[in-house]
Amino acid sequence: MLPFSNYMDSILFEFRRYKALGDKTFAQLSEEDIHWRYSETDNSIALIVKHMAGNMKSRWTSFLTEDGEKPWRHRETEFEHGYAKKSEMIASWEEGWNVLFTALNGVDETNFDTVVSIRGKAHTVVEATNRQLVHYANHVGQIVFLGKMIKGPLWVSLSIPKGGSESFNKKMFGKESGK
Repeated sequence: MLPFSNYMDSILFEFRRYKALGDKTFAQLSEEDIHWRYSETDNSIALIVKHMAGNMKSRWTSFLTEDGEKPWRHRETEFEHGYAKKSEMIASWEEGWNVLFTALNGVDETNFDTVVSIRGKAHTVVEATNRQLVHYANHVGQIVFLGKMIKGPLWVSLSIPKGGSESFNKKMFGKESGK
């Protein structure tokens, strides 16, 4: 089994990495962009963020002591009426992440083996945390993809841009890839 500190360092790094991808996407979007939907049945970035923030607040509030699906959460309404303003969306996004990071900062070697509940199902701290990381990674991927669709050729890549692998490898490793 991985040592406690190694796991916590790794999971916090990954959560921060996905949050940063969302942050960098939002920085490229206008007020109108956050409401764009490919079709009427799809979610906008504002709705995805509303869902993520609702999930984060529910899952991570009293993480070690209460079921992760709180009675005050109304999941279905998270997919209705996104935020009116980009600033409201970002404030809710930040609030959700703050609840998550506060909860994870409260996990230590004395409570790491606590069994937590999500929708009445028992999870170890590792299982519950991994479950949420995968969930949020999925939604951040949707946010980034929508951002890229919205911005088209004006999109600034958040990773190695298409056609940029050789340059990246040369910069990182002092050589071209495959050589």
